Amino acid sequence: MKTRLLVALLALASSFAQAGGDARAGAEKSAVCAACHGADFNTPVSADIPLLAGQYPDYLARALADYKSGARKNPIMSGQTEPLSAKDIEDISVYIGGLPGKLKSIPLQRFLSSN
Repeated sequence: MKTRLLVALLALASSFAQAGGDARAGAEKSAVCAACHGADFNTPVSADIPLLAGQYPDYLARALADYKSGARKNPIMSGQTEPLSAKDIEDISVYIGGLPGKLKSIPLQRFLSSN
């Protein structure tokens, strides 16, 4: 029993270590993002702006890095990501990904049965 608990705690600790970002710093760095995505990152100012709260941090980081590099095209997001460092992107992604979100997921079985 003690061994299982220790293994579970180590796994949890390593998942936090892998995240790599500082959520507190991300809260400050993402303040400008709230102008369009909403203060809670669940209430964007228009329907064409995505909900971000609760999204996977690695997905958010990839999207921001792709906007910054030009691999993903959006003039507003390209301008917003231009000054961000890799650390800024990690911090913002960890913060926004950790927020309670309104994103809906489709159970894999339901998705597979509809195809």
